[in-house]
Amino acid sequence: MPGDLKDGRIVIVGASLAGLRAAEGLREEGFTGSVTVVGDEPHPPYDRPPLSKQVLLGQATAETTGLPMRHDPDAEWRLGVRAAGVDMLAKQVLLEDGEPLPYDRLLIATGTRARPWPNPEEAALDGVFTLRTREDGGALAERLAAGPERVLVIGGGFTGSEIASACRERGLAVTVAERGPAPLVGALGGTLAKLAAVMQRNHGVDLRTGVTVTALHGNGAFTHAQLSDGSRVDADVCVVALGAVRNVEWLSESGLAAGPRGIACDAGCRAFTMYGIVTDDVFVAGDVSRFPHPLFGYQMLSLEHWGNAVEQAAVAAHNMVSPGPLQRPHLAIPTFWSTQFGLNIKSVGVPTYSDHVVIAQGSLEARRLAMVYGYQGRVTAAVTVDMAKSLDYYRQLIETAAPFPPPPGAADRATAADVPIPSDVPDPSVLSHGPTVALTGYLPDRRLAVVQPTR
Repeated sequence: MPGDLKDGRIVIVGASLAGLRAAEGLREEGFTGSVTVVGDEPHPPYDRPPLSKQVLLGQATAETTGLPMRHDPDAEWRLGVRAAGVDMLAKQVLLEDGEPLPYDRLLIATGTRARPWPNPEEAALDGVFTLRTREDGGALAERLAAGPERVLVIGGGFTGSEIASACRERGLAVTVAERGPAPLVGALGGTLAKLAAVMQRNHGVDLRTGVTVTALHGNGAFTHAQLSDGSRVDADVCVVALGAVRNVEWLSESGLAAGPRGIACDAGCRAFTMYGIVTDDVFVAGDVSRFPHPLFGYQMLSLEHWGNAVEQAAVAAHNMVSPGPLQRPHLAIPTFWSTQFGLNIKSVGVPTYSDHVVIAQGSLEARRLAMVYGYQGRVTAAVTVDMAKSLDYYRQLIETAAPFPPPPGAADRATAADVPIPSDVPDPSVLSHGPTVALTGYLPDRRLAVVQPTR
């Protein structure tokens, strides 16, 4: 590594939101060396949230989702090129075509991809889609615009629910199959999940819970699905919304602590090796990272959040060009939002890090409320439904480790809080979809055996 941290060669693997913001951040921090951004997709960085919202509704095209640059990061863009590995000793990123790309510091921002349907033959049927890339969004929007008889959505997480909402807004018949007891239960717990289920059914969704799809059928084109309860769903479009897979396979021989839940790093975005040793030249940002957060018991968090990618990229960029005493931690509170079935849902904190919840404002009946989550007597999260202006108040409670249940204080609270009830957050293994915030323990992902040499 050069003595001057503001100079040298920085490689960013992942032409993503986090990759773009990190490249911009490096220049804002005064970095004058070379920046190379490697991305496996042929497009410059683009925004993914509109793909399940405006694009599916026909309000925008997939081609218009490109992310605006705050300023030109003066980077070399290597797009449509897949990274195949990292040699940390030689300090090289190995590209799929065999070309080595030397670096002084490396940022990994490879994000996630859609979890595919497990049977490749069935997944290849015409009419079976996933939704993650720009091509996915454009192809699915085109198929929905053609007016299919029915759409089957497998998975009732945020993405699956937003797809179902777009289908109903287009006037399309839609069936949602979810292995868990309700949609969104893995992200928000049982109480709010009941509201999500009511909203879907009130908007005409054929919601099937407690079931799995066992097979997709069709002769070249998808025609129907078999469910675990013996029933059959006839449809001509099927969207597989089973959550995300972290893009870490290319790092399997790197020696980094990379596993199914992401790449473990410290609060300063510095990657751990598989032995739990922190590196000083490899950094991680965005959906592919696993990082500790002191407000949530130092649990390693894996987040699929737009805001987290932006915040973490800024911290990584700062720390890549700053000496140790000037480095700063990534302590941003996770935030998330979704619009579906006429409701605006926003969360702050980690709802899955909870043992009880209380409706602090509004009510389920009114479909306008603020629900506060607590763990061992302190506030850890809040979710609002059509009551977003209250969220900053609850963010402050989380940041100050305020006692749970919370005291009165939000501007439009009309009544005292209800009695706390269990948060009813299920084990993710019983769900079709993965949570957008996952608590993943305290250790690197890989289990190792130490073999002592014989003498």
